[in-house]
Amino acid sequence: MSHTETSHSLGSIVERFGGELIGDRNISITQVAPLDLAQPWHLSFLSQPKYRSQLETTKAGAVILGRESRDLTALPRIVCNDPYVYFARVSAFLNPVALPPPGAHPSAVIATSAQIPASATIGAHVFIGEQVVIGERTVVGSGCCLGEGVAIGEACFLHPRVVIYPRCVIGDKVTLQSGVVIGSDGFGIAMDGGHWLKIPQIGRVIIGNDVEIGANTTVDRGAMGDTVIEDGVKLDNLIQVGHNVRIGAHTAIAGCVGIAGSTKIGRYCRIGGAAMISGHLQIADNVTISGATGVGKTITKAGTYTSAYPFEPHNVWLKNAVQLRHLHELAQKVRNLEQQSKKSKRKTK
Repeated sequence: MSHTETSHSLGSIVERFGGELIGDRNISITQVAPLDLAQPWHLSFLSQPKYRSQLETTKAGAVILGRESRDLTALPRIVCNDPYVYFARVSAFLNPVALPPPGAHPSAVIATSAQIPASATIGAHVFIGEQVVIGERTVVGSGCCLGEGVAIGEACFLHPRVVIYPRCVIGDKVTLQSGVVIGSDGFGIAMDGGHWLKIPQIGRVIIGNDVEIGANTTVDRGAMGDTVIEDGVKLDNLIQVGHNVRIGAHTAIAGCVGIAGSTKIGRYCRIGGAAMISGHLQIADNVTISGATGVGKTITKAGTYTSAYPFEPHNVWLKNAVQLRHLHELAQKVRNLEQQSKKSKRKTK
């Protein structure tokens, strides 16, 4: 990424992105910044009430506010429906991705049967196998390895050291951060006479359009069918996606999540960091799973699901943990008391 030093007036930003402008439209903006770090050349934003005190002390040249907060400051401001989304659009505008020039580095190893357009960029020490197809304006960063028969769409960006195993298919406008591995073998093994027997993983990984996958995330190839990541999915760093998983369109998953094989996740789901999802489950559309939640059963209805035990002081946790060990015994005692109470009531009638 590169940071532009070009200055834009607050008025020109509103003309481009909309919103209600209050105050000096000629304020010059060169960058975005959080309220507590902003300087007069920065555009900042307020999207959560807990940061309202920072609005009173910020040095920002201008701020983005929701309509309910339009009168909380005298600073020049843009009033809109969703300050965070507005900020994201302005930040992308002020910080465009710097694309390297097209062409292949002399150290790249490229099979003669590979199809690479002149508009593509192939970095240093890249390996591209037989029958690979790469789309227009795609960037393959230094040290990447693309196996035989890989197909990559247009305007993709593979950061350094991405590995894509043979026959996997990547859509258009896909970003793969450094260390991503697409199509490694799924964890398929069978016990045979006291020894594990490896099951060949003969499927592929199919990735749709406008997908981003974070650094060091791994997506296993299907055991027989394909592992599928649909359009618009956003995966954070250090996620494990097991074989034959399907992730529905526009789902977002935070870091350190593990998804076991053959689970199907719906569209527009949100999965918090370190959640663990067992295999062979179905998760409905529009499901939110809180961070560190363990999901062991199918979820059939949209909504928010949480199983993580809230943290507490260690000495308190120890006392509660002792009680949890005897929870089954306590439940049995309660059932016995209920039965005795019912018998007593029958005798008194």
